[in-house]
Amino acid sequence: MNAIEVSLIVSACIFGGGVVGLFLHKILPAEHLTKDTLDVVRLAIGMISVLASLVLGLLIATAKGSFDTTDTAIRNYGADLILLAEVFRDYGSTASKPETLLRSYTERILQDNWPTHGRVRTPGEDRHAGRLMEELREAIRGLTPVDAGQTALRTQALEISTSLLRQRSLLVDQAEPSVRPAMLAILVAWIVLIFVGFGLNAPRNGTVLAAFAVCSLAIGGAAFLVLQLDSPFNGIMQISDRSMVTALTHMPP
Repeated sequence: MNAIEVSLIVSACIFGGGVVGLFLHKILPAEHLTKDTLDVVRLAIGMISVLASLVLGLLIATAKGSFDTTDTAIRNYGADLILLAEVFRDYGSTASKPETLLRSYTERILQDNWPTHGRVRTPGEDRHAGRLMEELREAIRGLTPVDAGQTALRTQALEISTSLLRQRSLLVDQAEPSVRPAMLAILVAWIVLIFVGFGLNAPRNGTVLAAFAVCSLAIGGAAFLVLQLDSPFNGIMQISDRSMVTALTHMPP
């Protein structure tokens, strides 16, 4: 399920909790609806509300932190690709093979993480891109410098390619969700209980139902925000491909 579907299910569950509370208010015996009993229920709801607020804030902060980290990593990755392309340009025409491999690798990164024409991004590591990176490193090792300048450039290219390989591994790990479904499910269960308590204490009229609907949609929106931030390469809030596109423009066709 995508983020929109999950957020709608969350909203429906929470709204259903409020309706269940209104129904319980109607069928429970009078001794279960005394002022002292409802005060205890309100106290319990307050405690769960504090827990739910803390966990929701934690989930949003975790997802936002993961999103920002990945965004920064992509920008640094694009900068290193540009730097490596400049090194090959300075090295000269004998670096045409690694230069071509670098462009192919950058194009593959763009295709994998920002697919076009309605394609869906495939999660996990792209082995073809990994092979291109290995071939690029081998091509750099195969360069034969003719002077001290080319020797320094070859060494610099090897250092940048090693950095790219390390960053690539980190990006593959960061692309995995950091918010576990179990955490979101527990949070939703708590909020449903809160709304059951609200319904138990609320009068039965259209205004109450409207308030429940608005609050449910708001919490569903928060769930949508968490899921979108936790999927930096998918959805309407995905990371921009500008860094990779810019890197590609620095490479000869």
